[in-house]
Amino acid sequence: MPPLTRLFIKTGFVHFAVSLIVGALLLLNGPLDLPRWVSALRPVYYHLLMVGWVTQLIFGVIFWMFPKQTREQPRGNERLAWFTYYTLNAGLLLRFLFEPWQALAPNTVAAWALGAAALLQVAAGWSFIGASWARVKGK
Repeated sequence: MPPLTRLFIKTGFVHFAVSLIVGALLLLNGPLDLPRWVSALRPVYYHLLMVGWVTQLIFGVIFWMFPKQTREQPRGNERLAWFTYYTLNAGLLLRFLFEPWQALAPNTVAAWALGAAALLQVAAGWSFIGASWARVKGK
């Protein structure tokens, strides 16, 4: 298993574990009337679960299992794949930090940070396509 695949999958496990904790807090919020910031975590929960866990798992497995591109570059442009990893996780981190802040106290800093998070995640998606496209081929 390539190092980048292991990193995608292990990072995905971390996001999954954090999303389980956040999800439990959201479930307990109703009966326990937890602080207001807990309900502001709902978008964070969905991003951690779907982008942090599911998307990273998919990206890691595709990087590992898709057909070889060439003998010289079996996994295609690995620098682009690493760029995907870093931009995806930087976007998730910004979203994790600033989404609740923007929900509780809307402000320009949080709005710009969320805009940057979205751009990073979009860049990760496009770079993933760029890194993987040539590996989708017939026999």
